[in-house]
Amino acid sequence: MAKQKSLKKTLTLFDVYAVSTGAMFSSGFFLLPGLATAKAGPAAILAYLLAGVLILPAMFSVAELSTAMPKAGGAYYFLDRSLGPLAGTVGGLGTWLALVLKSAFALVGMGAYLVFFLDIPVKPLAVGFTVAFAALNIFGAKETTGLQRIFVAILVGVLGFFVIQGLIAVAGLGGEEVATQLTPFAPFGTSGLVGTIGLVFVSYAGLTKVASVAEEVQNPDRNIPLGMILSLLTATFIYVVGVFIMVAVLDPSELRSDLTPVATAAEAFFTWLPGRLGLLLIVIAAIAAFASTGNAGILSASRYPYAMAKDHLVTKRLGTLGRFGTPVPAVLVTSGLMIAVILLLDVEGIAKLASAFQLLIFGLLNVAVIVMRESRIAGYVPGYRSPLYPWLQIIGIITPVLLVAQLGGLAIGLSSLLILAGVAWYYYYVRPNPDVIREGAIYHLFARLGARQYDGLDGELRTILKDKGMADETSFERLVTRSAVLDVDAGTSYEETVRLASVLLAQHLPVTHDVLARGFEAGSRYGVTPVSHGAALPHQRLASVSGSHLVMVRSKTGIEIRFEDPENAHASGEVVNAIFFLISPEEPPGQHLRTLANIASRIDEDGFLDAWNGAETEPELKETLLAHDRYVSLAVEASGATAGLVGRPLRDVRFPAGTLVALIRRDGQIVVPSGSTVLEEGDRVTVIGDASGIVALNAEYGA
Repeated sequence: MAKQKSLKKTLTLFDVYAVSTGAMFSSGFFLLPGLATAKAGPAAILAYLLAGVLILPAMFSVAELSTAMPKAGGAYYFLDRSLGPLAGTVGGLGTWLALVLKSAFALVGMGAYLVFFLDIPVKPLAVGFTVAFAALNIFGAKETTGLQRIFVAILVGVLGFFVIQGLIAVAGLGGEEVATQLTPFAPFGTSGLVGTIGLVFVSYAGLTKVASVAEEVQNPDRNIPLGMILSLLTATFIYVVGVFIMVAVLDPSELRSDLTPVATAAEAFFTWLPGRLGLLLIVIAAIAAFASTGNAGILSASRYPYAMAKDHLVTKRLGTLGRFGTPVPAVLVTSGLMIAVILLLDVEGIAKLASAFQLLIFGLLNVAVIVMRESRIAGYVPGYRSPLYPWLQIIGIITPVLLVAQLGGLAIGLSSLLILAGVAWYYYYVRPNPDVIREGAIYHLFARLGARQYDGLDGELRTILKDKGMADETSFERLVTRSAVLDVDAGTSYEETVRLASVLLAQHLPVTHDVLARGFEAGSRYGVTPVSHGAALPHQRLASVSGSHLVMVRSKTGIEIRFEDPENAHASGEVVNAIFFLISPEEPPGQHLRTLANIASRIDEDGFLDAWNGAETEPELKETLLAHDRYVSLAVEASGATAGLVGRPLRDVRFPAGTLVALIRRDGQIVVPSGSTVLEEGDRVTVIGDASGIVALNAEYGA
């Protein structure tokens, strides 16, 4: 069977930061401050700060879900796998539409700033930008985020300059004048402040957009949460300090009716710059902000129909990839809808109303974390876990409900219509579809509904673990380098191989080799043993063992593994050249799954089987299973870069931090290293560790 094409992992930490940051700065900073002060007065400063705090539950929950399930579709995928296809359908369609509306609004919003210098019709310009960004999204996520990096660099640079100059200007006003500008601080009382929090809260909603491109992020366990945290810190600082500057330097009555407050404030204290250069800088930043929101909007929104199509919730045509590895049909449909919205609708009003639906999605994402954790699915192994569970999630469920109530009946009505439309689509199109056979993790949570538990979900999550390339690599590599190796002769049966491997494993375990062999044979007989690309992974988790143990078996001629088929009188079989017998403790399950995921990811690499069969020594055989950037093999010689190692005990050799000598090959034999092991000329030393340590070793010894 041909391997299904998947999205490429090309996005770095800075790309995550750029997508999140660029998605937050548009109307929230360049248009809303005037409206916010009209509702809350100077207390709008506090409203922006509290909104940044209140987004934390959603951010931490999305970070956890994204590192456990880094798949295209973001909120849709999380809701579908936790609460089931109905919630996924409603959440996916609604969030996609909300993103489309907000992205279209951002591109139209550029007109408010462009009119300072150019007399250009706004809607045709917005359509032109949509077409350009759609084309860029078709060429690749890396190209899209490359432009996003430029937008965000310009945006953050100019806004940083604005903040510095603004604080200098405020300091020049004197404390008494600033105090006058801030008095009364909350002229409209607590209700005005709470209502303003709901208004500006959506300014931070773009923070979680990166979840929809999580499948394309390198090292998602680190880059997604770290990128989101850095982005939120940047946005909160600029929002709070920037609004404080606007309140301090502008006339209160004028600020409350100003739709371009940043430009007005810049004109007030950029007077030392020649001509209208200060205003021009702000206009450039505003254009970068609106453009980055539109660009990131197409990037993230297009992943929703793509993911839903792969799950058979919409037409499968939207789930295909083009020649550049991007979801071309989904990009075209998303950008086409954006153009229709720009040309036909009152984008600003509808985009604001759609914010209510986004708030409800945030609440459901917090529910999803609780469901996934309490379901106890072994395959749910997030690389990042939300702190203060479950209290943070409970706050994250309550807060959106309270904020939606502040947005008024029209916003609630629109959200209700979106929900009804999603439910109608589910019952019309999704439920009759025989390909949709899964249920959410919620059925794992409630034992009394076990009849509807979807066992395939655990397998799907395990596949995601493999695709992620799990962390904790050093412990995996230590397991590989310390494993036993068997090279079996031609004609050896699978049953004989199981016996040989079980005898080796039993030497280190409080279990007899007969018990181990029966467990391995039962797994293979009933198809529980993973077999792929000419390799098999028989595995067991046992409560009586501590630590993982591995035996690697090679057969150049091949070993046939036969499976029982209850629907067929004849057993089927598959020939493999590599077998990895793994034993792990029963708890925690994540350790066992990470090891399986690491082995599976190596097996799937091009050329693995050729390298495996071509290895001439035991160390070479083990090195085929190690990631190339996680180990180095040093030849100890009397001359050259390694000459200084001859005759030295390992304890006296200063290897880079994060590295470990795993094994030494000497005169055809394997030496288990210890601190007292003295290196000799002719030794072959395998060192494992993190990528930076391995790079340092290569640089020092020229390996």
